[in-house]
Amino acid sequence: MKKMSVGFVGVGRMGANMARRLADLGYPVTAIYDHHESLAASLALELGCFAATSLAEVTAAAEVIFTVVTDDAAMREIFSGSESLLKDAAGKVFINCATVSPAVHEAVAEAAAAAGATTLAACMASSITQARQGTLYLMVGGDAAVFGKMEPLFNDISSSPRHVGAVGDAAKIKALVNMVMNINTAGLAEGLGLGAALGLDLQALKQVFAQTGANSRVLETDGDDMLARDHDCYFSVAHAAKDSGIANALAHAAGVPVPLSHATEAQYRKMIDLGLGGLDKSGIAELTFPDRAGV
Repeated sequence: MKKMSVGFVGVGRMGANMARRLADLGYPVTAIYDHHESLAASLALELGCFAATSLAEVTAAAEVIFTVVTDDAAMREIFSGSESLLKDAAGKVFINCATVSPAVHEAVAEAAAAAGATTLAACMASSITQARQGTLYLMVGGDAAVFGKMEPLFNDISSSPRHVGAVGDAAKIKALVNMVMNINTAGLAEGLGLGAALGLDLQALKQVFAQTGANSRVLETDGDDMLARDHDCYFSVAHAAKDSGIANALAHAAGVPVPLSHATEAQYRKMIDLGLGGLDKSGIAELTFPDRAGV
C-alpha cells in the first residue's frame, strides 16, 4: 500500500496535516494542488513533492487522490470540465473527505465511474490534531471492495475507519454528527453564559456538568476555551454554519422538524454577520456570555 502514489487537492489545515502524516509514514506524496497557490507551494517544498498548477496534473501524478475542499461548489468544480480531476482518470481512486451534501458526493461518484475511476467518501469527525497524528475518525461510504483495498491506507490516518454503506450514506451520517455537535456546542455556550450572568463559579459548574446529564464531548473540547475566550480555529464558525445548513436541508427534504438545529444554524449565521466566522466554533460563547460581542 505504501508504494501507492498519493495526491492531495485542498491543503488547508486538515488536508495539509493528512499529507504530512502520510509522508511521515513513507507514502510517496507526489502532487499537491490548492486554489491558494502559496499554500500548495509551501507544503510541496516541505514534503519534497510537486506543486501542481492544474487539477489534471494531480490525477496524472498519483494513483490515489484525496480531496479536502470547502463546500458543494468547490467539490463540483474540481470534478467538472476538460482539465478537472477526471481527465485521464481511469483506474484512479478518489477519496473525498469534504463535508458536502450527499447529492454532491453521489454526483461526483457517478462522474468518476463514467471516467473509469472509483470513489470513496471518507467523511471526517476529528480536528487538525487528529489529522496530524493519524487518529481521525472516518465514516467511509462507497463500494465495500474498494474500501477493503484502501483499508490499510485508512488505518494509517485513522484510529477508527468505518465502512457505513453507500457514498451518500457517509455524507448523511457526517451531516448528522455535525448537526448534533453544533447543537451541543450552542447549548453548552448558553449554559455557561447563563451561569456567568448568575455569578456562579464556572469551573465548579463545568465539573457538575461533567458528572451529570449535562456532560458531552463538547464540554471536554470547548468548555475551557469558552471561559478563556480562546477561539483559535480548529473547526470554524463558518464551517459549523455550513454543516448545520446541510443537515437542515436534509431534514426539510425528509419532512422532519429540527427546530434546535435551525436555531443553532441561526446563531452561527449571526456570528458570521458579526465578522466572527473565522473563530473556532467555541466562539459561539461570544453570543451568550455577559459583556461579549453578542450580549
